[in-house]
This record gives sequence, C-alpha cells and structure tokens, in this order.
Amino acid sequence: MYEIVRDAVEERNFKKVKEIFSTMNEADIADLIQGFHDNREAEAKDISLLFRLLPKDTAAEAFAYMDSDLKELLINSFTNTELQEIIDDLFIDDTVDLIEEMPANVVKRILAAADPESRRQINMILKYPEDSAGSIMTTEYIYMKADTTVKETLEKIRSLGWVKETVYTIYVTSQDRQLVGVLSILDLLTSDDDELVGDIMDPNVITVETHEDQEIVANKFLKYDFIALPVVDNENRIVGIVTFDDAMDVAEEEVTEDFAHMAAVEPSEESYFKTSVFAHARNRIVWLLVLMLSSTISSVIIGHYEAAFATVPLLVASIPTLTGTGGNCGSQTSTMVIRGMSLGEIELKDFFKVVFKEFRISLIVAVILGAVNFGRICIQYRSDPEVLKLALCVSLAIVAAVVMSKLIGCILPMAAKAVKIDPALMAAPFISTIVDASTTLVFFNIALIVFDIKL
Repeated sequence: MYEIVRDAVEERNFKKVKEIFSTMNEADIADLIQGFHDNREAEAKDISLLFRLLPKDTAAEAFAYMDSDLKELLINSFTNTELQEIIDDLFIDDTVDLIEEMPANVVKRILAAADPESRRQINMILKYPEDSAGSIMTTEYIYMKADTTVKETLEKIRSLGWVKETVYTIYVTSQDRQLVGVLSILDLLTSDDDELVGDIMDPNVITVETHEDQEIVANKFLKYDFIALPVVDNENRIVGIVTFDDAMDVAEEEVTEDFAHMAAVEPSEESYFKTSVFAHARNRIVWLLVLMLSSTISSVIIGHYEAAFATVPLLVASIPTLTGTGGNCGSQTSTMVIRGMSLGEIELKDFFKVVFKEFRISLIVAVILGAVNFGRICIQYRSDPEVLKLALCVSLAIVAAVVMSKLIGCILPMAAKAVKIDPALMAAPFISTIVDASTTLVFFNIALIVFDIKL
C-alpha cells in the first residue's frame, strides 16, 4: 500500500490517494503517513498535503496515532483554523498527551486553539502527578443520576455519545457527583424504558483514586477485564475515567522500563532509532561503570588466593564455570520473582514463603548440577592424580553457588520493593556481579579445606 500511495503522490493523483484512504483504518493511515516522514520520501509540504486529503472525521483520529515528530511537523504547517478543528475533535486525554510531547511554542498554539472548557479540563489533568491515575484519565464519559430513567439515559447517549470516549459503561452518581453505581449499555438495552437507572445499576464499583500509581491502574484492568475504570477523588466523586487503550499504553511503558532496568540501562522515552548515539551511551555508561568497578571485588578475592592457584593451577579453569552457573541461576530466580511482583502474584508479605520455595528449588538444581559437574571433571581430567579432590571441590562450590545465587535472586528484588526501589534494578547484571564475588570467595575457601592449602 505504501508503494501505491507513493506512486500516486509522485503522479499528483490525489483522487486515488483519497480513495485509498477511504478504505483504510485510521491507525494504518497514520503508519502510512509516518512512513513518508521516517523514510524522508516526501517534503514537509507533501506530508501536510497527504494529511489534508483525509476526511475531517478521520483526520483527528489518525493524528492521535502519529508520533511526536510528525505531529509537530503537521501542527507547524496548520493554520489556526485547521489546528482548532483537530483539537476540537481530539479527546481530552489525547490533547494532554500531545501537550506533554510538544515544545513550549507549539503548546501555546494548542492551548490557544482549545475552547475555554477544554483548557480548564486540560489544566486539571496536567496538575496531577506524573504517572498517576489522574494524569492518564479523560473527562469525557457518560454519567447519570440514580433517579434518571432508562429512556432518558439512552437519549443522552444518542445525543452526546459521539463526543465521549466510551459509551459502553455508564456511571451513576448522587446529587453531589459521588459515584454510587455503574451499568453497561447492555443493561440499558435489556431494561424497560421507564425503569430507573438506580434500580438496575451495580452498586459495587471498582475505582482508583486520582493519585494512585498508573501501574496499579493497569493491574486492575488486567485483573477485572474492564473497558474503562472510574477515577475518583478523596470524597469518592468521579472526576474522570481511564480507558482500556490508555491502560495498555501504561502496561507497555512499564514493561519497557522494566526491560531497560533489567539490562542495566536507563530507560529512554524515545524509540531506539530516535534516540541519539550519545543518549544511548549516556543511558548505559553509568551502570556499566558501576558494574565494572564492582567486579574488582572478584579480582581482589582472586588475588588474595594466589597460593591456591600455585598449588592447584586447574582451579583457575573452573572459575568461569562457577561464576557463569551462579549468575545464570540468580538471573533465573530474579526474573521469575520480578515478573511475579509485576503481575501481583508475589507480595512483600510472601517474603519468607518465596525464600523457602526458592531454597528448596535450589537444593534440587544444585545437586543435579553438582553431580553432572563431578562426572565431567573426572572424565576431563582423569589423568590428574588429584582429580577426585578437584571434582569434589568444584562440585561443592557449584552447590553453594546455586543455593546462594537463588536466594540472592529472590531476596534482592523484594528488598528493593520494600524500600521503594524498582525491583527490575536488581536483575541480571547487578545480581551476577554480587554472585560472582560471593561464589569466588566460597570456591577458594572450599579449595583451601579440600586441598589443605595454607595461605
């Protein structure tokens, strides 16, 4: 499709472009225009022209799917009237997202293009803390009083539904806008016209408060399979709703951030290719420096046990096996624990339960790995007169390394959570560094005992 539209643009066959756009979904249209922008196959004026070929009822929705660079380019090409038409057709939460992405001069134009009521709602949302439920909510929803009839409610949906973000869930409030119930569009369609909303509503409403963390909001969508979730203030008055699409954006953002932390990288708000080389290096260098300097602990330990090397040189060859096995075991455990905490399967109150479970797992894994390694060394170094001592030493060290690494892998993420640090920071690189030093220290102490070496 991209090639067809590109050829049509080159031929200035805009009628064909409009016909193609009329058969496409708004998200696909946004991707297509984004392709012209990213591949630099069209000038700014041609990209603006492509956007102007969209029908008015499609333009705003396609605009919402575009990335910030393309949005800024289009806004700079819009007249004040065109910008006002786009802002009028955008949902409030999309307008807030747009404002947060744009430079100050563009924000001034956006706010100037918005009507006074929209500006009031935008400013209200912008006042909430970043990453809170209030910051990702929209104020465009349907709410009714409990003494309203089904017929009146359906009439309101017919007249206002097209400007609301969702009409599938209707919220019921008291006279002072306290949230007292919820019902679905199905409840309305299957009820008599003269029935009162208060009689058919569900009074047990799941809500989030304006200052609750957005990750809690995303978890509630995952747990309850909601289409929308009401946001209330500290007096239980409904002030907005979070819709499913925004919750999924939050989930994607949180997962991306966790992946970055687990790889010892500072998260970036931009995509991989839009982040500069310098920014990538800056995001990575701090943790790399920390990990490199912390690894000197292992070097100091190895240097302290030079006498053991001199007596049994083969001990050196076993260090990579030990540290690698310990690091892998610690990474496995930390990944499982971090995932469990992210999904709400593991809570801080489960600390001792998790430790005990991982301890039992580590014993099974350690015995198997130790036994296999014992056999490997006996076969590999069968000509060495002290092969049994070497095999015993390394296998005991592996057992100790596995048990330690698995306990460290479950304790550190939960400890981080307890002190309000992202548990993902205690993932593979950080745990591997700690495990390497611990394993090396244990290994050489076992070697001193098995080979009866005096320092």
